[in-house]
Amino acid sequence: MRVPLGIPISSAEATRHHRDMRHHDLVIVGTGSGNSIADERFADLDVAIVEEGTFGGTCLNVGCIPTKMFVHTADLAAGTRGSSRFGVDSYVDKVRWTDVRDRIFGRIDPIAEAGRRYRESADNITLYAEHASFVGHKQLRLASGETLTGDRFVLAAGSRAVIPDVPGLAELHPHTSDTVMRIEELPTSMAILGGGIVAAEMAHVFASLGVAVTVINRSPGLLRSEDRDVSARFTELAGHKWDLRLGRVVAKAEPANGGVRLHLADALGQPDPEPVDVDLLLVATGRVPNSDTLDISRSGVVTHADGRVVVDAYQRTTVEGIYALGDLSSEWQLKHVANLEARVVQHNLLHEGSLVEADHRFVPHAVFSSPQVAGVGQTEEALLASNTPYVSATQPYADVAYGWAMEDTTGFAKLLADPSTGRLLGAHIIGPQASSVIQPVIQAMSFGLPAGEMARGQYWIHPAMPEVIENALLRLPLD
Repeated sequence: MRVPLGIPISSAEATRHHRDMRHHDLVIVGTGSGNSIADERFADLDVAIVEEGTFGGTCLNVGCIPTKMFVHTADLAAGTRGSSRFGVDSYVDKVRWTDVRDRIFGRIDPIAEAGRRYRESADNITLYAEHASFVGHKQLRLASGETLTGDRFVLAAGSRAVIPDVPGLAELHPHTSDTVMRIEELPTSMAILGGGIVAAEMAHVFASLGVAVTVINRSPGLLRSEDRDVSARFTELAGHKWDLRLGRVVAKAEPANGGVRLHLADALGQPDPEPVDVDLLLVATGRVPNSDTLDISRSGVVTHADGRVVVDAYQRTTVEGIYALGDLSSEWQLKHVANLEARVVQHNLLHEGSLVEADHRFVPHAVFSSPQVAGVGQTEEALLASNTPYVSATQPYADVAYGWAMEDTTGFAKLLADPSTGRLLGAHIIGPQASSVIQPVIQAMSFGLPAGEMARGQYWIHPAMPEVIENALLRLPLD
């Protein structure tokens, strides 16, 4: 029995059913990228949106946007160091942490709240601000006890930070990227557990603002998913700024002196002689999909071993009428991937007779640390492992005019290409503005532009940073 919106219920049975069961044409779980789906083209549908957390998802509230606002502040602070070599003697007089924090969340929190109010005001949308989990096929039970059913579902419930199973760690309630940006004051010292993107960005933020940062990572290098040359260079540079404890795991964690004490060991379990004592601990060891908290298996939807929802090229799950997108299903935990997948789902909901596929051929990423890192396509290690023919070229920042201006001696762009066709297979950059410098390479790869044509078929502004790409293209030893 479906209870239409706006129709009075008179019988006791109908009243009970309305209270305990509610049917919608479309149910969207999660308000990150999933929130963008229900535009004016869905106005004739009865839509439910379910969100147990802050409206807007990870990117808006605890991810991309606030972290990059902190990174920009950190860049300003870090930029004063070394300025004397350019004839400018500058220094950071003071960091007003609460002003930094409140400026950022003073902009973000009202956006989240405005998004919630906007959805609540829509005539055809019902917002359920509570936890929900599946209890059966297309049956979603709310924490309040009501069950939602729907003709079609979009699962966009995202991911959450994971706390590794280390003795004593959970009892300390360590910070994650979800909480560390809202602390009340800067600590004197902090340890960051992990060596990936979040660890690299947060280490840059807090070290630039005057915190003594120790990075503890199981691997012997940082950013290990990057091309090996980029990872090696980043690790080398990080070692000059942060206390790196590489090839180490936390064997035990405990409170000490008002802060945290971490007992470390190597890969063989041999303990380090001295523990690490810090005021604050940030765990940045990765995120896991929220499929388990949704009890997705009860809906019949199949998941991968790591919890990601299985989807096809059209973002359809294994259950007809249920789509999934973003961190819940994607191996790339990136906002621009989730946005693309949301557009695909939106189209396919509206045009079930002419479905489109999500294009995941060339997914770029960037690390907003110091220096910046960006990459797209395959790494050299992946090409070697697959026996794919390739040629490579590396162009230092120091050999282009803007690199001279910055006196950058460590940055470079590395390109990988098919030697016969000239098609680019991968690009990996470390250095200033890497996240922007890589964009023309993404465009070339997406539209099949060969390296030679890309290098000589257009103007390259001189002297601008993208010349590092132009010169790398010209260096490729193509057939």
